[in-house]
Amino acid sequence: MTALLRIAYRPSARLLSHLAAQSSRSLASLVVIEAGAPSYNVISAAKKVSGPITVLLAGSSATETAASAAKVADVVKVITAPSAEYDHGLPESFAPLIEANIKAGSYTHVFAPASAFGKNILPRVAALIDSQPISDITDVKSEDTFVRPIYAGNVILTVKSTDPIKLITVRSSAFPEPATVDSAAPIETAVASDVKSTTTFVSEELTKSERPDLGSARKVVSGGRGLKDKENFDKIMFPLADALGAAVGASRAAVDSGFADNSLQVGQTGKVVAPDLYVAVGISGAIQHLAGMKDSKTIVAINKDPDAPIFEVADVGLVADLFEAVPELTEKVSK
Repeated sequence: MTALLRIAYRPSARLLSHLAAQSSRSLASLVVIEAGAPSYNVISAAKKVSGPITVLLAGSSATETAASAAKVADVVKVITAPSAEYDHGLPESFAPLIEANIKAGSYTHVFAPASAFGKNILPRVAALIDSQPISDITDVKSEDTFVRPIYAGNVILTVKSTDPIKLITVRSSAFPEPATVDSAAPIETAVASDVKSTTTFVSEELTKSERPDLGSARKVVSGGRGLKDKENFDKIMFPLADALGAAVGASRAAVDSGFADNSLQVGQTGKVVAPDLYVAVGISGAIQHLAGMKDSKTIVAINKDPDAPIFEVADVGLVADLFEAVPELTEKVSK
């Protein structure tokens, strides 16, 4: 049974002194979106708070992304900082930029995706403006009340914030993709920050794949410990993914055992996904994994253990030897 816990954050003494002045301020939301991988679902969350919505994009691809963001319904303005300084999402660069634009635009709410990008930058912004961030929300009840899961989704927390500026990361899969319109919102240059970052980007190693991105794919096939080794994982999961046009995921047990790269991990400590179709192969269904995929629209489970917890959340369950069932399924889907 899902528990409901209500907590009211108490602001600092310094913030309390500002509440009277802020209470009469008009509501306005700033939505911070990653220019290289835009998630417009965050705008759907901001829409549930009254007031105009402005989108902030930063990075060398900001101008290109701004053209599509400007046509999202309910967006009144897009502001950009088209500098390569912001390409890698360094919080030391991004946080002062966001702080400067919060002040310039008098925003009462700041939204960002609950991705590695949003989780990286918003806590630093919170420190700069002395505000308590609210992370990974799945619903907006009102301008000051939000819903977020905790304890791997076993407890649903309703949070009421009295901070004058609310900083919120959004679980994108919990909100629909917003509609687009023909007329575009104006695109302007963001207010520049006068803080110079002392952090320099050196390098990164990215896993590249021609398959859909796991975080946004409409179809996902995930493999678990039941696949026994990496050779079986590759031989069984990738052909199924290609046949379905799906992204590939993995349970934490599979990742820890070396079957798959950690970028493919689905779960509480991995990626949270909510595709139209989620196929779990050889996954028992530990709470940690369920927290990352239980909001999927249709869940298919293939496991030889009829008592596996995954069957409790599955819409379609097949009790069978995956080494026989999955290749047969792949063959029939391919035809």
